[in-house]
Amino acid sequence: MPTALITGVTGQDGSYLAELLLQQGYRVVGMVRRTSTLNFHRIAHIQEQLELVPGDLSDQVSLIHILEEYQPEEVYNLAAQSFVQTSWNQPVFTGDVTALGVTRVLDAIRIVNPRIRMYQASSSEMFGKVVEVPQKETTPFYPRSPYGVAKVYGHWITINYRESYNLHASSGILFNHESPRRGLEFVTRKISHQAAKIKLGLANELRLGNLDARRDWGFAGDYVRAMWLMLQRDTPDDYVVATGETHSVEQFLDVAFEHLDLDWREYVVQDERFMRPAEVDLLVGDPSKAGRDLGWEPTVSFAELVRMMVDADLQLLRDGAIAV
Repeated sequence: MPTALITGVTGQDGSYLAELLLQQGYRVVGMVRRTSTLNFHRIAHIQEQLELVPGDLSDQVSLIHILEEYQPEEVYNLAAQSFVQTSWNQPVFTGDVTALGVTRVLDAIRIVNPRIRMYQASSSEMFGKVVEVPQKETTPFYPRSPYGVAKVYGHWITINYRESYNLHASSGILFNHESPRRGLEFVTRKISHQAAKIKLGLANELRLGNLDARRDWGFAGDYVRAMWLMLQRDTPDDYVVATGETHSVEQFLDVAFEHLDLDWREYVVQDERFMRPAEVDLLVGDPSKAGRDLGWEPTVSFAELVRMMVDADLQLLRDGAIAV
């Protein structure tokens, strides 16, 4: 039975990846950061099947100890300060965790067992102010936020360690991927949850920033499969994981509110507080390399994804559950 370590196991991607690895017969070790409030709701249904261990990307000693104790064959580094808006308010923290944290993971692998295969979660935010459309693995980076800058560092240090120490380290340049497990601070989940509240008479407005921003949105459950496929290859490489389609925030609103027989224009208020200091206007990925080398392709369409999220939030609210 192979062993995999997931940093960020309690997040959206970590929970879907843990499910996939359990289905593939893995022993799954999840690294969790000690906080005053436990945040295990996304993995509650599989928690008994996981081995959870405390650790932190800011503490390399903890990473070394985990690798020595559990001896994983694969490490999936999903932990990060992953919210773009927060990176403007906490740029130093974002750099320490999202950038330098990657170096700590790579160096721990180099020290403990260089044969460990590692997946690094890169991001389409690295492209930022895009210089070509669509974006592919060779597209130059132009990050437009502290988060994007930190992810560029993490991406390049992964390549550097791969080339310097012959590590099997691959990066997935994942474009926006959503699900009912997305945090409420992200615009997609904010839309689906607030739209459901409006439908049920629990709210009467939705405040958003830039409605013209365009993203390549896919389903997180599809994207974690690409992560796993990268580490099954004999040679490491970097891959864009995307749908190849782009949609605006306004189009997301169209599908979400139409699914509820509502007109979003009656409820949405644009609020300057949610505008970024430097906006990323258009992201759309070219996943052809992932399709060719990994045999990967998305299975959930944009409209199906939006409706899935709205339906999940409707059910959550009807059940009286706390949205997280």
